[in-house]
Amino acid sequence: MSDIKKAVLAYSGGLDTSVILKWLQDTYACEIVTFTADLGQGEELEPARAKALQFGIKPEHIFIDDLREEFVRDFVFPMFRANTIYEGEYLLGTSIARPLIAKRQIEIARQVGADAVSHGATGKGNDQVRFDMVFHIMIPGVTIITPIRDMQLSREDEIAYLKSKGVTMNFEKAAYSINKGLWGTSVGGKETLTSKGMLPESAWPTQVTSTGTEELSLHFEKGALTMINDKRFDHPTKAIQYLQTIAGTYGIGRDIHVGDTIIGIKGRVGFEAAAPMVILKAHHALEKHVLTKWQLNWKDQLAQFYGNWLHEGQIMDPVMRDIEAFLENAQENVTGTVFVQLHPYRFTVIGIESAFDLMSSKFGKYGEMNSGWSGEDVRGFSKIFGNQTSIYHSIKNSQS
Repeated sequence: MSDIKKAVLAYSGGLDTSVILKWLQDTYACEIVTFTADLGQGEELEPARAKALQFGIKPEHIFIDDLREEFVRDFVFPMFRANTIYEGEYLLGTSIARPLIAKRQIEIARQVGADAVSHGATGKGNDQVRFDMVFHIMIPGVTIITPIRDMQLSREDEIAYLKSKGVTMNFEKAAYSINKGLWGTSVGGKETLTSKGMLPESAWPTQVTSTGTEELSLHFEKGALTMINDKRFDHPTKAIQYLQTIAGTYGIGRDIHVGDTIIGIKGRVGFEAAAPMVILKAHHALEKHVLTKWQLNWKDQLAQFYGNWLHEGQIMDPVMRDIEAFLENAQENVTGTVFVQLHPYRFTVIGIESAFDLMSSKFGKYGEMNSGWSGEDVRGFSKIFGNQTSIYHSIKNSQS
């Protein structure tokens, strides 16, 4: 470790990574390069640069890279096509960002000639695996420095350490770990460390200011969100951000998720994901109208594995490209408009309009008279459809 000349730190400007930055400076006589990924956190980016400068990091050693387009194209889109909600509740917005951050961090390490990389993941969660695994795949044997994990520091320990070093920051805000991104924001605090407790209103990054109801129309073209109401977007990133400004103020998509970690323990985390939740549910509603029974069936089966493997950080597994090819092909007819009504803390999908709607009245109306077949057709079909089971029970009864 004493041979380290230059280290690249995945730096958010928050409590954990500020502790690591100061600790690296105190422990090693090496150059430190900070890397902050722009994944849609907006106003947090420049403060991260300012904090790095305050710690004495050279301006040319501060990297803030806009990864939003790559994030949406290579991570959000495939997950969105799969309608992925991990363990039935959690949107993997921050989870799927970690491998992308790690990938870019390694690219920067190569660019600047670093011999070590560092991240702020703790020893109890998933992110440590997601980061380390990508590091090992891309640069086998690279030195990985993780003081938060290795020294098992609590947030109270971290705050005390920075105060002892004369570092000033908003320590009250630092009591909560907030990871913002395009596809949702995770929130961790003392309330999520045990099996009971709800985050206070002040801990949520987006405050609830909208009341009453509001109706939106979301237009999809081959599975991609292209319009909200009458506003067309040339890139889905802008559509997501625009919808977030509307739906976020209703408090939609807030919850606390308890789930299984990669390392085998249970964990709780708060999250808010207004735009992603509305988009995903609207997209799924449209798919249910335009895809066939067996398209939906196989999508659901592949999507469950895809979502679980994404959660485990296995985005680089080649099987993921195979599943993504199926998911993309299944979007061919997913074109139409979905109507959604927003309410405080919830929303309702009202219905859809699509030229590919398989619920067309030309072929019959569910619960009413059909127009595509006769009663005799159904009698014959019912007899043939149950024929094998009928033979089974006939033989079984004859032997009893």
